[in-house]
Amino acid sequence: MSKRPATNHKPLSLIRPHLGELHAYVPGEQPQIKGLIKLNTNENPYPPSPKVLAAVQASVDGRLRLYPNPTAQALREQLATLHGCRPENILVGNGSDEVLALATRAFVEPKRGASSLKRATVQYFTPSYSLYPVLADIHGALKNVVALNPDFTLPHVAELKRSRAWDFQAALTFVTTPNAPSGRGYATAELETLCRAQKGVVILDEAYVDFAEENALALALKYPHVLVARTFSKAYSLCFQRVGYFVGHADLIAALDKIRDSYNVNGLGQIAAVATLDDLKYYRANFQKIIATREKLSRELTALGFRVLPSQTNFILARPPAFPAEAWLQKLRDQKILVRWFSTPTVREFLRITIGTPAEATALVTAARKICASRPPAE
Repeated sequence: MSKRPATNHKPLSLIRPHLGELHAYVPGEQPQIKGLIKLNTNENPYPPSPKVLAAVQASVDGRLRLYPNPTAQALREQLATLHGCRPENILVGNGSDEVLALATRAFVEPKRGASSLKRATVQYFTPSYSLYPVLADIHGALKNVVALNPDFTLPHVAELKRSRAWDFQAALTFVTTPNAPSGRGYATAELETLCRAQKGVVILDEAYVDFAEENALALALKYPHVLVARTFSKAYSLCFQRVGYFVGHADLIAALDKIRDSYNVNGLGQIAAVATLDDLKYYRANFQKIIATREKLSRELTALGFRVLPSQTNFILARPPAFPAEAWLQKLRDQKILVRWFSTPTVREFLRITIGTPAEATALVTAARKICASRPPAE
């Protein structure tokens, strides 16, 4: 048996020191238990279009040994046609998470060595997508975090100016719209007011916008410092393929393109996304089914004593009755229903519930009714 070579290397000493304090992004549970109704990660309950499945299956051939198109050119061209812009205004990534990470690297200076603290600041509202602080911490940037209003609406720009907490000079500002985890939608007009006031790059993260009443894509084509992020995961049933993109000014897109990984979007994902855009009628019908289920579920849970917040996403945020939200998490799991609970103070009294099929929504209401009935009578 050979001996391990002697070395003075201590692995922990080789890691950037600040990573020791980093809290990684925590994804939703992917259960291994059969039979669970999975309403915790905001996936679309309906499968991809049959045309998408056929296109992917037809592509599983000798091409698998070849590299995919390095710039996702066919997809960028089709997206440009859809959004009324040019391919130079589109950057495709390995899910929208990758393009958000690229933006942090491209537009923000690490706080050590930054010529100005403004150039080193990543800014966002709370609560919002929990990846934002992780991206800032990985990059070694400063974070400026400002609370949404108690009802999860956006503070007015005038209020932000009075409070002095908001940084209108921040290098990069993330706005999740519609908001996650609350589901609250924001009007394009109020987003435009905020964007016009910002001096640095603004990213409008529209992961759930297909379930909303309006979108702000036009702002990315109107203002050179605004980018809109979209994904094929939530609305288009392609979580497994990981395809997302930015729309924005060609100069910002070109800068991001310089630092992305080569061949960053897999070939089957590109084919699936192109086929998706060829069958938007199928998906738009599903959007309407999800919205209808969302509204019906909201009414039924409200009748059971839940406080359900208005939603323009494929999930709802609801404060349950009778027991704390964390207890409901386990009680629903005991009924083979998986939802999401966050320990963050602003939302710890709530459950985030993905909108599933009508049958899954009915199962949830039935389980909730049973749990409510198990409450001991008041003395």
